Amino acid sequence: MLCETSKICCNVKSKVQSTSVMQHCDRVVCSESNSDLAALCVQGDGLDLQDDEVQVPSDTRVADGNFGTSSFNLRSTDNLPHVGDFVKDKTCSKNVGLQPGKNFYLNRLAFEDQSSSSRHSVISLPELLHPVQSISQIFIATFTSDILWFLSACEIPSHLPVTVACHNTERCWSSSTENRTSAPYPEFPNLVVVFPPFPEAIAFGEDLKRHGIGCHHPKLFVLQRDDNIRVIITSANLVPTQWNAVTNTIWWQDFPRRSAPDYSSLFTQFPGREVNQDPKSDFASCLAGFIATLLTDVPSQAQWIVELAKYDFGGAMGHLVASVPGIHSYKTPYMMESRHYACAERGPSGSSGMKFLGSVEASVVGLSYLFHNATDANGAKLKKLTSFLRKSCENAKDLSIVLTRNTNIPADANAVSIHVSNPIEFSEGVDCVQLGFLPRNIAKWVSPLWDIGIFRFSGYVCPKEALGAALGGNNKKVRLILHVLQGPKFQDITKMMQPQHVIALCSLVAAIERCTGLWRLQEVLGQYKWPESLDSEFVYGASSIGSINAKFLAEFSAAAGKRSFHQFDSEESDPEWGCWNARHESKDPSIRIIFPTIERVKNAHSGIFPSKRVLCFSEKTWQRLRTVDILHDAIPHPCDRVGHPMHTKVARRRFQSRTDASSCAWLGLLRVT
Repeated sequence: MLCETSKICCNVKSKVQSTSVMQHCDRVVCSESNSDLAALCVQGDGLDLQDDEVQVPSDTRVADGNFGTSSFNLRSTDNLPHVGDFVKDKTCSKNVGLQPGKNFYLNRLAFEDQSSSSRHSVISLPELLHPVQSISQIFIATFTSDILWFLSACEIPSHLPVTVACHNTERCWSSSTENRTSAPYPEFPNLVVVFPPFPEAIAFGEDLKRHGIGCHHPKLFVLQRDDNIRVIITSANLVPTQWNAVTNTIWWQDFPRRSAPDYSSLFTQFPGREVNQDPKSDFASCLAGFIATLLTDVPSQAQWIVELAKYDFGGAMGHLVASVPGIHSYKTPYMMESRHYACAERGPSGSSGMKFLGSVEASVVGLSYLFHNATDANGAKLKKLTSFLRKSCENAKDLSIVLTRNTNIPADANAVSIHVSNPIEFSEGVDCVQLGFLPRNIAKWVSPLWDIGIFRFSGYVCPKEALGAALGGNNKKVRLILHVLQGPKFQDITKMMQPQHVIALCSLVAAIERCTGLWRLQEVLGQYKWPESLDSEFVYGASSIGSINAKFLAEFSAAAGKRSFHQFDSEESDPEWGCWNARHESKDPSIRIIFPTIERVKNAHSGIFPSKRVLCFSEKTWQRLRTVDILHDAIPHPCDRVGHPMHTKVARRRFQSRTDASSCAWLGLLRVT
């Protein structure tokens, strides 16, 4: 999603002027990839008001709200030639007048002529890819796709490597890795279609054949060239209707090539003990993490993660926000000072002084094999382990573990054993007892990276969980938090990596814990201090809506910075003090949703058919929500787009002072599904 922020105060004498003021605001923009959702938050410089700037949406205006017109201002494109469905004249390829990274644009619709293109900020898909001949490879993430149309319309050379990650209900739920990819077009031998897997956690029970709830819903392009890489985030799927006949939003930015790859950029930076608060610092790591999750179990495409390390994303205009299918909770990036980290490799080797890169949530396996059969006939190992675990429980500490590579296990050449040492008299490699093993799917990428010294690993477990599992309790699962650190050969990673290490690196980047979805949105926007003493409005324009309930609306509003300081009685000592929740949302709705009425859809140029997937509830429901000031009619802007469906998802939160003299606003564009 793309978001824009403003902390300036502007004179406002009328509702029209209030709208124009938005052009001076700093911006943070967000575009979803809901593969999960990938969203981008971009912070740009203030825009100067120009004569050729027009009021362009949220793609909508609030027709009946108290704050008057809600519209967004985007810079226009001058003299963009248009032929047929797409722009074919490549003289416009440099996009003169456009400001990639700083602005949000609309797609050029097929009906637009030269006069309309000179008035609005529009661009076509071929323009975004031009010149195609200089592209070395393309990565695309989309929900639905018409790949043959894309190849033809954008004149993609048959030899060009193209990776398309898209949703497919059957293949995404398949447990077979062979179903993860397809090469459907022999005349394009380097085109691969990838079907990202869904996690078992969201399946209906344990039967994957019954599927579950979830989809891969991103709209992302990555265009790699020798001298730069272009990241495009849009609300349009890879189908002709959405690029030619439906209003969609587009953001993109080019990033220069580095003189040498920087693999540390693939991980969130942790200077000292504080997480990096630079809003541009983690664009590369979030982009790499999101793409890596889509390419899980597709070794032939793992090189994309290595390629990202070759480019400098330090000049990113904002944050990338991603959401992936699964069950998520808040993930803190901080290292706990009280925890001790140990690591062993065929002998003592501590992790002290190694740079922390992130953590991975895993588990311990093999406990029943080690403690409940002939391998521990007299129970000596179990007694020793129980002693160590109980001491850790008494000290209320998380238990550090020692990892050891096992190269002598025929069944698994990548085996990594997990050992527990005496928590009172810790001495690495001395007085230890084995707790279990790393899961095979984790060990298969830990070991290759560990063996050549480019990464080191350590971790900890909850002693109560480990004790219960060792004693044969009902809970057999022992969670393991695996910490990833730079190894002694990390600086030589470019020279040392072989194909098997590239695959392992992709798996590692995908596994690193990150905040996603609303947690990530809150992490990004939480850096800004909102003027909560001022009255505010939060308007969200949507092309499709799921369930509208107070709980989700409250969570979404809270992630965008909504607090409850002045609305309800509470004590500051209350841990929920200031938190906006469903009870607050029910009493005082914080979000107004812009959504087309049934009449507007029926009166569209092509009738109701183009919007059949937009209408998510009945007219009766629409009218009921309208009476409580939640739903408002969506009026396309500029006016020549009236009668054409919209597929954009944009939001704005604005603060207005209690006097008529000034207004302080945050302008936001969020692409969220």
